[in-house]
Order: sequence, then structure tokens, then C-alpha cells
Amino acid sequence: MITYIAKRIVYTLPIMFGVAFVCFLLVHMAPGDPLVSVLPPDASEQLKQQMMVIYGFDRPYHEQFLRWLGRAVQGDLGTSIRTNRAVSVEVSKAVANTLMLSAVATFIGFVLGSLFGFVAGYFRDTWVDKLASFISVIGVSVPHYWLGMILVIIFAATLGWLPPTGAGPGGSDAWEWNWEHMRHLVLPAITMSVIPMGIIARTVRALVAEILSQEFVSGLRAKGLDDFGIFRHVVKNAAPTALAVMGIQLGYLLGGSILIETVFSWPGTGLLLNDAIFQRDLPLLQGTILVLAMFFVVLNVAVDVLQTALDPRVARS
Repeated sequence: MITYIAKRIVYTLPIMFGVAFVCFLLVHMAPGDPLVSVLPPDASEQLKQQMMVIYGFDRPYHEQFLRWLGRAVQGDLGTSIRTNRAVSVEVSKAVANTLMLSAVATFIGFVLGSLFGFVAGYFRDTWVDKLASFISVIGVSVPHYWLGMILVIIFAATLGWLPPTGAGPGGSDAWEWNWEHMRHLVLPAITMSVIPMGIIARTVRALVAEILSQEFVSGLRAKGLDDFGIFRHVVKNAAPTALAVMGIQLGYLLGGSILIETVFSWPGTGLLLNDAIFQRDLPLLQGTILVLAMFFVVLNVAVDVLQTALDPRVARS
């Protein structure tokens, strides 16, 4: 087990380097002037050159990359061009908000998806299977930003039950564990949970149907094991794959929440990326993408280790 974990960590290091390189390259390939948000329209050429030197944009790309990577390893992601604050401070607040929102959405999606998937797989080819499969397909197919706007219209604008935007009363981005702040979490979390719910439900349904058709299930029935005992064996065999899918979905939600956070004005990495893209804030854009990408890589390693703990056959394969 320890050897397997060590190998996974070693294999992850070149992946992290490649992710950092691609992140740097893609951001610099994007069109536009990164200093347009801090320079006046009538700025002289001399002032532009001075600002280029200050932010290091006058150096060759390979020097910029090595300097940026060396500082990033030490926790220094640079300074935001737009706010003139440390990127690490901006990103840490946004990542905390997005991580909380994504974790709640993944939990809702995992619970509902597993429930629909197990029911559909256990009662396959019946009306229960068709209904659960229909709900999962709808969850995957519906655009989440459209669903978010519909939920805002119904539960915020029409019924007035829940707040439409922000992470706290008055648009505050300082999170507190009380009902007033948790009310702001309900609509975006439900909206984000729909897609992982559909994907997990379809995956679990296929797993359960396949497991129930295997010979060991017939053997368990022949030995007189009741339905609950068989269900426990099915859950044990389906759990590693279901957890892997859940981990991947959590990674996707961390990096793909830009539309939902924009719709709900949730102060997370999605909203931060949206502002950085439109204002061409290269240090903030690079730092946010790098942190999200590293989260995704580390999350995959954690899921692999958890799979191995649940199913030792993974390490042997």
C-alpha cells in the first residue's frame, strides 16, 4: 500500500509540471494587452515599457515561466494587475468558497445519484428503472446555468423563499456558519449537483446491473442469503468505481463553476476567473487556473488511494 502511494506521488510530479507549463502557455497565447486595465488610454510608450519591466512581461517566455514557476512553488503567485493585491490572497478566499460550494453540490449529487442508480439497477427493465434513468438523463442534459436562472425566478423572485445572489446578506463574501448565510448556498448547490447526480446515477445503474448478473450473486441466492445481504455485497463491489466518479465530478465542479458562480454572484474561483478574463489580469488568471489544476491532480491521487484502500485489486493491477 505504501509503495503504491509513493509511486502515485512520483508519477504526479511530471504531471504537475506539465499542467503548470500548459497553464502558462495558454494564458500568454490569448489575445489582448495585459496592462490595459492599469494604463490610461493616452499612456505614453515609455510608461508602457516601464510597466512591462515591473511585471516582467519584457522578458522571453521561458524566463517568465521559470521565474513564475519558482515563485509559485514558494507560494508566491504574483500580484494582481487589477487590484494590486497578492494573487495568493485573492485565490485563497475564492478557492475556499468554491470548495465549500462544490463539496455540498457533490455530496447532494452523490447521494441522489447513488440512490437513483441503485434503484434503477436493482429493479432494471421495470418502470422504476425507466423513471430513475429518465431523471438522470434530464440531469445530464439540462444546461446548469439555465436551471440556475429558472430556480432564481421561482424560489427567489416569485416565492421569495431564498436569496438570489451572493454568499451572505447584503452581498457579503465573508462566510459564517449560520442560517442567513446557508440560505445563499441552497440554490447554487442544487444547481451544481444536477450534472454529477445524473452522471453518478447512470454509472451506478450500469455497475449494479452488471454485478447482479454475475455468478457470485446467483451463488449467494442459492445459499439462502436475503435481499439485504445481497445488496450489501453489491454496494461493496460498486463503491470503488462510484467514489472514483464522485472524485472526478468534484474536480470538474471546482474548475467548471464559472457560469453558475456568475449567475449567482458567488464569490468563488469561477467568478474570479470571469473577472480576470474580461480584465486581462494575467497573474490572477494564471494563479487561479494553476491552483484549480493542482487541486484536480491531487484529488485524483486521493481518489486512487481511497480506491486502493477499499479494493486492494486496484494496487495489484
